[in-house]
Amino acid sequence: MKRLVSLAATMLLAGLAVTCGGVGVGVGPSEGPKVIVLGFDGLDPALTRQLIDEGRLPNFARLETMGGFTELETTIPPHSPVAWSSFITGMDPGGHGIFDFLHRDPETMIPYPSTAAASSGGLYLDVGPWQFPLTGGDYERFRHGTPFWDVLEEHGVRTTVIRMPANFPVSGTASRELSGMGTSDVLGTDGTFTFYTSELFADRDISGGDIVELDIYDNVVEAELLGPPNPLLREPEQLTVPFTLYLDPETESAKIELGDQEIVLEVGEWSDWLEVDFEMMPTQHLRGICRMYLRAIEPEFELYVSPIDHDPISPAAPISTPPDFAAELAEAVDRFYTEGMPEDTKTLTEGVFTPDEFLAQAKIAGDEVAEQYGYVLDRFLEQRGGFLFYYFGNVDQIGHVRWRSRDPEHPAYDPESDAAHADLIPTLYEGLDAIVGQTLDRLEAEAGLGDGGADEPLLIAMSDHGFASWRRAFHLNAWLFERGYLTARSPDPYADEGFLLNIDWDNTRAYGIGFSGLYVNLRGRERDGTVTAAERLDLVRELKRELLAVVDPETGQRAITEVHLREDYAFQEGAAIGPDLIVGYGQGYRGATESASGEVVGEVFSDNDSPWSGDHMMDHRLVPGVLLLSRPLGRPARSIVDLPGSILAEYGVGEFPSLAGGAATGSP
Repeated sequence: MKRLVSLAATMLLAGLAVTCGGVGVGVGPSEGPKVIVLGFDGLDPALTRQLIDEGRLPNFARLETMGGFTELETTIPPHSPVAWSSFITGMDPGGHGIFDFLHRDPETMIPYPSTAAASSGGLYLDVGPWQFPLTGGDYERFRHGTPFWDVLEEHGVRTTVIRMPANFPVSGTASRELSGMGTSDVLGTDGTFTFYTSELFADRDISGGDIVELDIYDNVVEAELLGPPNPLLREPEQLTVPFTLYLDPETESAKIELGDQEIVLEVGEWSDWLEVDFEMMPTQHLRGICRMYLRAIEPEFELYVSPIDHDPISPAAPISTPPDFAAELAEAVDRFYTEGMPEDTKTLTEGVFTPDEFLAQAKIAGDEVAEQYGYVLDRFLEQRGGFLFYYFGNVDQIGHVRWRSRDPEHPAYDPESDAAHADLIPTLYEGLDAIVGQTLDRLEAEAGLGDGGADEPLLIAMSDHGFASWRRAFHLNAWLFERGYLTARSPDPYADEGFLLNIDWDNTRAYGIGFSGLYVNLRGRERDGTVTAAERLDLVRELKRELLAVVDPETGQRAITEVHLREDYAFQEGAAIGPDLIVGYGQGYRGATESASGEVVGEVFSDNDSPWSGDHMMDHRLVPGVLLLSRPLGRPARSIVDLPGSILAEYGVGEFPSLAGGAATGSP
């Protein structure tokens, strides 16, 4: 995660130096049927089945009657960037190269985000304190393989791909495209909020945000919005934008002045989108947008400012195809969150928001996506044929932090606050059902759905994985430390900074990074490898046997129910990124967050007392996805890896991916 922050300046320079052209803007009238795929991240088949049977999802029931409802096998491991990369490419992780949310560079042993980052590069002209980009840096997307929509475009099918995860920067090959999960804010992070408060000693390190202490004089607050380092300075300084608040305790409101914008918020009220203009030099500006939430005035002043996103009217990052498509969406509906996961879950997990405050923010994000869908659907239906993918992530993100409201046996279940939200997630499913109904009605009215013709439209509602309660955490690195496979520099957990920094590499044979990955400290691959190639296979088989035998002494249950060796995958020749073993956790278990971020000491087992109470990063057999169809597929799909090939078959396109296009492996 820190790598993206440090490369924020490169991202801005890339946007300043290069003006993108209109790539992939269509090849004329589309042939073949209209196919719409609604990507419902985290939709669980068991809960979907239950709610259909209870009559709460009438439009899902319509789909089931028309074309069927089945489970859709997810990937190994069942992580969102892994599964969506498989959907994009028709490959398993061994082909597309995305194995987790976090990978490591074996030459430096530094962790980094798995899907994309800004890369340094470009030429600059130095003039005094300034540096002017002559050529741009670039964005590096780590996913391999050919997106299935590339093939459709090559066959004359106009494609619209909205918020596809693991597709930042955008591929540039769809007719219309907006990036999704993996898209950064202007800082280059996956979303960093700021919480301003007058409370003394409130400043503390939190994940996903910054806390800023402020002084109040005569009910006036002077503050700054925090941007990235100024990339045009040879010695970068942090960009800031001042703003002023005038507090009125009597009416419990505040007037906020930001640039030439002036708004009044009452306590408990959210602002609309506010424009943020960071001046890098008099002729160059970085433009962003944010929302503000006035949480309190007394006894302490508290103001939340959302992550500063790229302004879709004028983004400094490649978030859409053609480049002005994001602006078109904003002008047609309104400005919108451009970061990949707009539901700010860290406000809840870090104790900045109450559950109700988080849900209010998440509703704003979800409503934006649903409203924008109406515009995108209208434009799509104007075409003669074509393909549309539209992603909805609200249920997944809310499910992560509110799943325990469905699980009274969860160790962190609160009978008072959680019982009040017992029906929250089923209600969110009803919102997705309304999206399905909206789409079916429009297709029936305008596109001949149900007429039985050769070009009859097809509606697919699918998810990348299901969901389960996460009750107990397993600290993989602590287990390796306890069993003697890993040696720590310091056994003191308070001295462990994570990011693999506390490992004595000369005396370590195996280590974990990410939520499912276990790596051998291999000589010739890792920077300080100790295990020879001849020893490696015996070691991973030994680790697999021991992991599958692990029993939680608290519950008497097996914590790990599947372990896959890298030999189970068709790796690209010479690939070093993939783990040597992928760990699949049993029902109720998941890898500890501390281990995933590279900490190495702590308790092997612990109760999960975090608001992050639901998950899917476990044994893939426990969390299959969903597949609902308006008519049967000509080429059935058993797994998410199969599905893109089935979509292409609807247009008469043969096997996907082609063997010439990469290491296609089919279902794992």
